[in-house]
Amino acid sequence: MWSPGRAALCWLLLETLLRSAGGLNICMSGSATSCEECLLIHPSCAWCAQEDFGLRRSLTSRCDFKQNLHKRGCELRFIEYPSSSVSILKNSPLSTKGSGSALYDVVQIMPQKISLSLRPGDPTLFNLEVRQVEDYPVDLYYLMDLSLSMKDDLHTIRNLGTKLAEEMGKLTSNFRLGFGSFVDKNMSPFSYTAPKYHENPCNGYKLFPNCVPSFGFRHILSLTDKVDRFNEEVQKQMVSRNRDAPEGGFDAILQAAVCKEEIGWRKEAYHLLVFTTDDVPHLALDGRLGGLVQPHDGRCHLNDQNEYSASTKMDYPSLALLGEKLAENNIFLIFAVTKRFYVIYKNFTALIPGTTVEILDQDSKNVIQLIIAAYNNIRSKVELTVSDHPEDIGLSFTATCQDGKPLPGFRKCADLKIGDTVSFNVSVEARSCPPRGTDQTFTIKPVGFKDLLEVTVDYQCDCGCSQTAQVNSSICSSIGTYNCGTCQCEPGYLGAHCECQEGDASSTYLSACREAEGKQVCSGRGECSCNQCLCYESEFGKIYGSFCECDDFSCARHKGILCSGHGECHCGECKCHAGYIGDNCNCSTETSFCFSDDGKMCSGRGNCVCGRCQCTEPGAFGDTCEKCPTCPDACGTKRECIECRLFNSGRLADNQTCQRLCKDKIITVESLENDDSGAVLCLYKTDDDCVMKFTYSEHVSGRSVLTALKEPECVTGPEALMVLLAVVGTILLVGLVLLAAWKLVITIHDRREFARFQSARMRARYHMASNPLYKQPITTHFAEMEIFEKSFNGGLH
Repeated sequence: MWSPGRAALCWLLLETLLRSAGGLNICMSGSATSCEECLLIHPSCAWCAQEDFGLRRSLTSRCDFKQNLHKRGCELRFIEYPSSSVSILKNSPLSTKGSGSALYDVVQIMPQKISLSLRPGDPTLFNLEVRQVEDYPVDLYYLMDLSLSMKDDLHTIRNLGTKLAEEMGKLTSNFRLGFGSFVDKNMSPFSYTAPKYHENPCNGYKLFPNCVPSFGFRHILSLTDKVDRFNEEVQKQMVSRNRDAPEGGFDAILQAAVCKEEIGWRKEAYHLLVFTTDDVPHLALDGRLGGLVQPHDGRCHLNDQNEYSASTKMDYPSLALLGEKLAENNIFLIFAVTKRFYVIYKNFTALIPGTTVEILDQDSKNVIQLIIAAYNNIRSKVELTVSDHPEDIGLSFTATCQDGKPLPGFRKCADLKIGDTVSFNVSVEARSCPPRGTDQTFTIKPVGFKDLLEVTVDYQCDCGCSQTAQVNSSICSSIGTYNCGTCQCEPGYLGAHCECQEGDASSTYLSACREAEGKQVCSGRGECSCNQCLCYESEFGKIYGSFCECDDFSCARHKGILCSGHGECHCGECKCHAGYIGDNCNCSTETSFCFSDDGKMCSGRGNCVCGRCQCTEPGAFGDTCEKCPTCPDACGTKRECIECRLFNSGRLADNQTCQRLCKDKIITVESLENDDSGAVLCLYKTDDDCVMKFTYSEHVSGRSVLTALKEPECVTGPEALMVLLAVVGTILLVGLVLLAAWKLVITIHDRREFARFQSARMRARYHMASNPLYKQPITTHFAEMEIFEKSFNGGLH
């Protein structure tokens, strides 16, 4: 909370700025002729009620900055300068535990009652703290659609009470459970009304021939800690059948909320209303199809049989009425709906504070996990809401959550643990003065809490000097009332002391009615009378000022509306209400709409200008610049959603923020094919060295679509022995291949040489001749011999 010293310093700086802005003194340039009018010009303006002050000045000179008045001789005791203040009336300390003997004294918000004294335009600050205590009692009312399409779900929840009590027993020691059901209005065209369907609407329906007559809402079991009773009552139920697809669930929700005594809601407990259905609800004005023109009155209409007796008399309730009654009775509504209708009910949560939506399986088999998740989600956040907010009072919130960082424009903290304490700084400013004697009261409370802060407001619109006003005072020539240092003359009289009559004029008076030499008398918009300008009336607004130089209609407009409806026109310049700036006050300083779900301003990709994000990162778009497929961090931000949504791992899986931050549509496929040219392919390595692939694209409907593999792609590493054998085998194989190649080359070479030899041999031609060097190995010699003949008897012949 700001200290008084810091607040005074800020106002001093503001006054200095106002005095130095183009030489304009906003207090003296106004049309204030009384103390009350002066205080309305600006919260930095003060009025001097001293009788002998400013005798030689115009009447408006009594209205000035406090420091200026004192410098000009006005004693401090005569200066009227009220300021806004805060008084704490009740401030009990916060509790730490919800169950036990002190149950009725549990305090979850501090302070509990304050009083504000507000001067218009002068904001004041106060701080409040909220803590969700441990082991707080819980009342859970299970409201089920018993139309024919929910017959499988009815069978599934027959033993829900026991299992749910076991799980809730881990969160609270004081748990109670109740049960109710609904179908739709038992009239045409919502249900079958032919005589043959009166007792059995399923008559002739082959798939399910027997069911009970249709009904609007039936309260079956009041809240009790005997969970066996819940199982018994559920086992007795039978489904019914209606004609059209939408159901009459909103009739049932309203009756369960407002019939407090019949349902058994405890004041000192969390109220959870679980609404299960597999179709859309009928809304307000749908009843006119059946001739129901009377709007819902928001009251309890249960008869002696605990059935909704006005089902065929009044229309369905509106979303606004539902939100009002749920908040009034501190009820958290949990929509448990099938995936097909998730988006529709998600849109309802934006219009009904304190509601959440969860996806219900076709046969409700996940209903216990759904309820536990919704309860944890509810307990992990604190959101403030304001009831009976006066129109002339502006409120702005700054939340300080667990990280200790102030979040201007935020009235909600998330990701909390039970027992955490969060604080909110609230700035309150009155925009105008209500009728005299009016006091306002409003409340600030966390959604779904019974605890609240009651704020009473009174207005500093009257001056203290007005209490000593003198009627027909001699100071005012006995024809006027002396009030706060000035005379309020009777009709027909003018002047500081009512000494002149209307119609008197002279050249001396005329010169005093010119703003400067050569300018028109009274700026051409009034008449000079008794040294003062009497400004003309205008059909466009008020003309005022010492020289009729100002008006309240010559200011900048936006879409034809003066000062955009968010400021006051003052002498040609828009004086914006708190929370708006700009020449025509069309620029909101509210930043709550610029924060993305992860708490970053414009998702860190833009600037908040006039309450809306202007994206500066190329490729970024969306209300909070949250969509940016081409941004460098696109894959990183979506990776966390893939991890928590598909594998329940990663940073978001631990703090239960996955459902809140990851609202994109995720499609799982066996193999990823990036056929969309506008989709971005993202890859990341998991903790077990696998590779996860997904694509990120923006659908034409504006919703982000993530297409991911069902499982990461994992490659198992080879064993060392196998690697060694593979290496050795590879070396041997390469050696053999090289030897074979060498052998092949040699063989080819030899064959080529042999072929070349054979070719040359075939081409050779040989001639028969003797070699002169050759000598025969055999030689022949001839010798001459004489032959002597002998006789056979030895003699010679």
